Amino acid sequence: MPNTFTLSGKQFIAGQRLASGEAELISRRADNDQPTGYRFYQASSAETAAAAQAAAQALPAYSQTSAEQRAAFLCAIANEIDALAEPFFTFAMQETALPLARLQGERARTSGQLRLFAELLRRGDVHGVRIDCALPERTPLPRPDLRQYRTALGPVAVFGASNFPLAFSTAGGDTAAALAAGCPVVFKAHSGHMITAELTAQAIERAVQQQQMPAGVFNMVFGARIGAELVQHPAIQAVGFTGSLPGGRALFDLAMRRPQPIPVFAEMSSINPVVVMPQALVQRGQSIAQELVASFTLGCGQFCTKPGLIIGIRSPAFSQLIDDLKTRVHAATPQHMLNAGTLAHYRHGLQALEQHPGLEHLAGNLAPQPHLAAAQLYQADAQLLLNGDELLQAEVFGPVAIVVAVDDRQQLQAALEQLQGQLTATLLVEPGDMAAAAELLPLLARKAGRVLFNGYPTGVEVCDAMVHGGPYPATSDARGTSVGTLAIERFLRPVCLQNPPAALLPAALQDSNPLNLLRLVNGTYTRSSLEGTAYGDPR
Repeated sequence: MPNTFTLSGKQFIAGQRLASGEAELISRRADNDQPTGYRFYQASSAETAAAAQAAAQALPAYSQTSAEQRAAFLCAIANEIDALAEPFFTFAMQETALPLARLQGERARTSGQLRLFAELLRRGDVHGVRIDCALPERTPLPRPDLRQYRTALGPVAVFGASNFPLAFSTAGGDTAAALAAGCPVVFKAHSGHMITAELTAQAIERAVQQQQMPAGVFNMVFGARIGAELVQHPAIQAVGFTGSLPGGRALFDLAMRRPQPIPVFAEMSSINPVVVMPQALVQRGQSIAQELVASFTLGCGQFCTKPGLIIGIRSPAFSQLIDDLKTRVHAATPQHMLNAGTLAHYRHGLQALEQHPGLEHLAGNLAPQPHLAAAQLYQADAQLLLNGDELLQAEVFGPVAIVVAVDDRQQLQAALEQLQGQLTATLLVEPGDMAAAAELLPLLARKAGRVLFNGYPTGVEVCDAMVHGGPYPATSDARGTSVGTLAIERFLRPVCLQNPPAALLPAALQDSNPLNLLRLVNGTYTRSSLEGTAYGDPR
């Protein structure tokens, strides 16, 4: 990061800084809700539209860049983010109350996932080439030459997440996946970390200039009143969102009411059940208690994969686990949350739990502490799960978990059947639990995007195999993921060329296979050229 920098608080539109009106958006410290001293401009309707139009104008040129050009661009962004230095982290810590080590780790994850998408582009997976060569002699009808590949969906609106100011924000996973797919981005900065967003956007803009990309390939707008306008703008062709269920559902509903509906990939709500099997309890109950509390209080419980529901079969060992959980929750240190709004939502969620007649408060200091959130533990009657109780299924964002004791394996299965869609589900097992676990696995695989064994869901590896998604309400579309290289497929669509002239074929579809891609040709995966074969271009 340059030793000298400026914060304009203005919109990033096609490489320019634009703003109208007054700088009315106040950046605040997370630890005491006091102003940081910087203000930002609320984007106007005209500026929001201009950002979407800038992305649309960049699409023809950017979508036709080669995979190597986009890979170099992503790596340039990663390099600029890695160069962000002390002033950047100082501001990020003020805005989020996250410790330096956490932010440094998140910075590494952010640049790492950009480079991972660059690797994906360079190995060619994204083209998805399928070729069915012409069969002119086939009877009763000849087959035309058909060649399928994937192309950019169009400009993508990305909404910054509150809990990950880097990895799920300005240059985060949705932005990286969209840019990798060839889609320009309009990013809506989160109000909780606007300074962090602007400094990150400056890093992206430096990479845009270095790599000579179209100016509108990345745009950023500030403000709380523009989300609906952005989603409804006709230039926007997809939405990436990480946040609350009401927020994500509102965007989804708006997108479906457009004259041209568009996909919304929203990661929203999950209670991430952990099932503690009997033999695991007997053999390592104390360590499970320690690990569970460490997981659901990690980062003050502000992870979308926080385990919020702990289920086990009633037994002396499970009763002991509950006692151990209570002891560790009582001993947990209160922590700062990301902002005053998040803390208020947490306290509201606790009030709802307190008022529920089927829940018992087991541990934690409920007395409000200025700017701090204390860990809490509740116990629910199993019948609430069996009846599909809505409050028990609602995510409370913060360091709280609910424990449930069921009577037997049959009741456990029945209770899990009532769960809504989840990002994760966890089984803690030992060899003696395998028969029961085998019964539960198909059920949990229907309910969750990721099923863990003998681990904890907080901590999402960024790699090819990861799935960070799941059935509603965990996400609005269970067919994708917002973490890992599969995330790129959300922003691509298939196109088939029928009997195309050889001179017009994209490189990925040419007979000679100049990109050395693994292609599905006449039902067989091969890297071979079609030149000189019976299937070579007959035109």
